[in-house]
This record gives sequence, structure tokens and C-alpha cells, in this order.
Amino acid sequence: MTPPAIQTDGLTKRYGSTVALNDLSVTVDQGEVYGFLGPNGAGKSTTINLLMNYTKPTDGTAQVLGYDPWNDVVACHQRVGILPDRFDTYSDLSARRHLRLVIDTKKTNDDPKTLLERVGLSDAINQSADEFSQGMEQRLALAMSLVGQPDLLILDEPFTGLDPHGVALIRDIIESETERGATVFFSSHVLGQVGLVCDRVGILHQGQLVEEGTLADLRDRLDLTANATVEDIFVELTDDSIRTGEVTR
Repeated sequence: MTPPAIQTDGLTKRYGSTVALNDLSVTVDQGEVYGFLGPNGAGKSTTINLLMNYTKPTDGTAQVLGYDPWNDVVACHQRVGILPDRFDTYSDLSARRHLRLVIDTKKTNDDPKTLLERVGLSDAINQSADEFSQGMEQRLALAMSLVGQPDLLILDEPFTGLDPHGVALIRDIIESETERGATVFFSSHVLGQVGLVCDRVGILHQGQLVEEGTLADLRDRLDLTANATVEDIFVELTDDSIRTGEVTR
């Protein structure tokens, strides 16, 4: 039986008295596009950091593609591509060299030029990263996450710093990756972008999963209108705003 791409049970992370993630139990099936939606500080990046073994849980368990992410670190990372929320480049290295580092680590035969063409950076292949804009750095990080045709692609706030063309590029890549059978798990605070590409959505608020399902399911369960406080801003998600991706404040 094929294991889920991601499965957590009671996953919890505390920093002293601060609860960053509380009792998260979620299952993401292989081949699914799962959107992790919530305001900044909701616990989205904490969840991803736990799944990638960047930090250890206070309580609970997790599996990534059937692996224990804290004990089977190498095997897990070999099959996962990650675009982190905060990505630091090596200022003196070119885009090509950045990709070669990942290719050599994963021992794949990817072509850096082909990967950069996919993300619209082919003209910058020999350009030093210290000359990159934020959007270019985001595209480079995306190219690095695609090395080795990962079975699971984790994207943390992938639309940050991108213009509309870059946002459309992300959506196209998500579609092409799922067409070849990959699972995509991505976090965002932008409802419209999540709704356009996801099979299911989990809504995280103050470290807790408060809703989960398709947008159609959520509309039905919430009687077409959901009220939530997001970073001290009152946000009303109406039927039209969910359908079109527009949020009225």
C-alpha cells in the first residue's frame, strides 16, 4: 500500500510558553496538491521546518513519503524538493553553481540550463546571485527545488517577490509536476492563489488546524461566509471571494 506523501499525528512545537504548532493531524495523499492557508505566524513554516528536520517536535509524529523525517533524513531529502520561505543565496556563486551544489548533493544528472529555462532564468545562468532581485532569487530557489524530479514538492510562500508572470509560472510548474505524479504541498496567506491550484486546503490559525477540505466543501460547511481575524484585520470570505480569489477587507 502506498504511504501518504505527508502524515502527521498530534504534531506539536513549543518554544518555552509559546505554542507555535498545536496537535496537528493531517494526511496528504500522493499526487495531491494541498494548500496550507493561514496568516503570517499561524504555524505554516513551523510545520514545514518540522517535516524537513530543520527543527525537532515537542510532541507528536510525522511521516514524509513513508519515512520518519527525523531518523531517515537522507532518504527523505533525496525524494523531496523544498522552496523555503526565507532563501539565502551565496553572493559569489552563479545561478549555475547554485544548481550544481544541489545536483551534486542529490547525485542526479539534471541540466542546470534546462532547470533555469523552466523558471525563466536561462539568461542569468552565469550571473552572480548578489546581482539578483528578490523575484530572481525566488525563481532560483524554485529551480533548485526541482532537482531530481522530487516525489514531493514543498513550497513555502512560493509567490513572494514574484510579479504576475512569475505567479503564473508557479502555477504552471505545479500543474506540470502533478501531471508527472508528484505531490505538491504549499503554504500561502493568499487565498486566491491557493484556490486556483489546490485539490484541498487546510486552514491554520494560531497553530491549530481549524478547517480542511475543498473550497466547495468549506463554502458549504461555513454557509458561504467565513469570518476570521487575520493579523488583527477582519477578513470576510464571501462566496464570490472564495470563487474568484478576491478578499474584501
